[in-house]
Amino acid sequence: QVQLVESGGGLVQPGGSLRLSCLATGFPFRAAPMDWYRQAPGNEQREFVARISNTGQTTKYADSVKGRFTISRDNARDTLYLEMNNLEIEDTAVYYCRAGSTWGEGTLVNVSS
Repeated sequence: QVQLVESGGGLVQPGGSLRLSCLATGFPFRAAPMDWYRQAPGNEQREFVARISNTGQTTKYADSVKGRFTISRDNARDTLYLEMNNLEIEDTAVYYCRAGSTWGEGTLVNVSS
């Protein structure tokens, strides 16, 4: 069974940092490009945040997070990461990892003073 489980969310002050993780099971993780998306409170749609190729050599970011967020992966641990620095109130959202058509359940990041 394909499953993605996110963790690492929480409450952080503006300017702070968090590291999200996404553990993948049930499929060949090392063969799959992976994405992070987010859905802010009150928004109906999920917003693309970042993408990483299966090898980790290629990454892509939304303009809103470029230079602050870093996507990475550990194929030996079947785990995807999102390092988030200099967080802003506008980064408050539920963060989801995605592999193809499979989504995790999300982890909440709340940036507030």
